[in-house]
Amino acid sequence: MPGRSAEESFRFGLARSRRAGYSRLDSQFMQDPSADPPFAVMDFSSSPVNRSLSAEDKIGFYRSMVRIRRFEHLALGQYQKDKMGGFLHLYIGQESVAVGTVSLMGAHDHTITAYRDHGHALAVGMGMDECMAELFGKASGCSKGKGGSMHFFAPDKNFWGGHGIVAGQTPLGLGLGYGLKYKGLPGCALCFLGDGAINQGAFHESLNLASLFEIPVVYIIENNGYSMGTSQLRSSAYRDCLAQRAEAYNMAWDLINGEDLYEIRAKAHIAMERARKEHRPSLLEIQTYRYYGHSVADANADKYRTPDEIERYKTYHDPIRLWERRLIEEGLLTTEEAKAIEKEATKETAAAIKFADNAPAPKIEDVLHDVYWEVDEDTESGNTGRHFFND
Repeated sequence: MPGRSAEESFRFGLARSRRAGYSRLDSQFMQDPSADPPFAVMDFSSSPVNRSLSAEDKIGFYRSMVRIRRFEHLALGQYQKDKMGGFLHLYIGQESVAVGTVSLMGAHDHTITAYRDHGHALAVGMGMDECMAELFGKASGCSKGKGGSMHFFAPDKNFWGGHGIVAGQTPLGLGLGYGLKYKGLPGCALCFLGDGAINQGAFHESLNLASLFEIPVVYIIENNGYSMGTSQLRSSAYRDCLAQRAEAYNMAWDLINGEDLYEIRAKAHIAMERARKEHRPSLLEIQTYRYYGHSVADANADKYRTPDEIERYKTYHDPIRLWERRLIEEGLLTTEEAKAIEKEATKETAAAIKFADNAPAPKIEDVLHDVYWEVDEDTESGNTGRHFFND
């Protein structure tokens, strides 16, 4: 903002706007790239969904974000020790998005995401042991060691993955929402995607159907500024923001500051209630940032953005540090308690690594299991190859 440093403009996310809504800055959003706030910062702590939060709730959000980050940091170390293969898409820097949105889920709400799924998995309540074992390719993993980093699943927690095809989860999220409406359940489907997925045909087809058939689904763009190694400015055509594309489908949309848990919860709650009560879909764009490359295989992570840019985000825009400061300012957390929570998360992650190290590998005879449900369940169609519909 004019006359202010980036740190002053974003200090703890507490500055109040004198305007009723967001105000675009004069400079075009997502220059190649900019670390300046794209809209006026507001205080959402007094919104109805946040007023009811207890001190335990707020500290729980902090604990959840710290657990995700420690899991990611130590998993990266294990990858570098060749303890796991395949890809590893780290969520470091984006923790507030998963924690803030998942905290709003009810009994009939469902979640599905793309390949950067570790944060969502831990946020919905998956254990570190089963997640780390999956990264190690062990039979004790949540997908029996067959999925790896991109394919965490927990059906018992209404978490449906973890999908490696860009935008491939968007029609599946539509299906989850359709199922809820078909069954008359008061829930919604949260479908997460990256900014690189918004140009895929399947995504636009999903938006069209969601609006046409009034499906209770909330699409959430986790916009970290880069489609793999290409900045948003060079990869996507847009006027003000990506979420505006929803207007073409007569769909509600919003732009959210991903550094502030209060704002994420306040805005996402509106969209989720719209889905649950009115069966109307929404498209949310939550602006965030990843500190590492697209994946650990991203050899150009330090070339398409400068070290200064990354450090600027770490220093002024880190969601965990901002939330920690907010809790300290509210008198709910001390620096010593924050350090204890980080130590506890580190210990838990180290135990998960030990569990994964000692877990058994999948058996070769299991390679054909979990491919076709009909075969595993020994159904008639599985035995004969014949499928019958509407009998």
